[in-house]
Amino acid sequence: QVQLVESGGGLVQPGGSLRLSCAASGFTFSNYAMNWYRQAPGKERELVAFIASALGNTVYADSVKGRFTISRDNAKNTVYLQMNSLKPEDTAVYYCNARWRSSQYWGQGTQVTVSS
Repeated sequence: QVQLVESGGGLVQPGGSLRLSCAASGFTFSNYAMNWYRQAPGKERELVAFIASALGNTVYADSVKGRFTISRDNAKNTVYLQMNSLKPEDTAVYYCNARWRSSQYWGQGTQVTVSS
């Protein structure tokens, strides 16, 4: 049974930090590129960060470059998103995504709210 379970979301003040985790099971994690997406109310889901399966190359949305860092631990089947200098516009549900060839899996999402 494939599972992607996100954790680490919550309420944080502007300028604060959060670290999201996504624990994977039920598939060969190291084969899969991992992504973090987010969806704010009334907006489309957007790609926030990508990390490749092999060399660990990363790509970020322009809106989060220099503030967010994606990483993975293949031994723990976990991908992380370190979010620093958070802004109110970062408020969204954050989703973990795994993708390899024609296979794709999604987590259930974790809410991140940036507000004073």
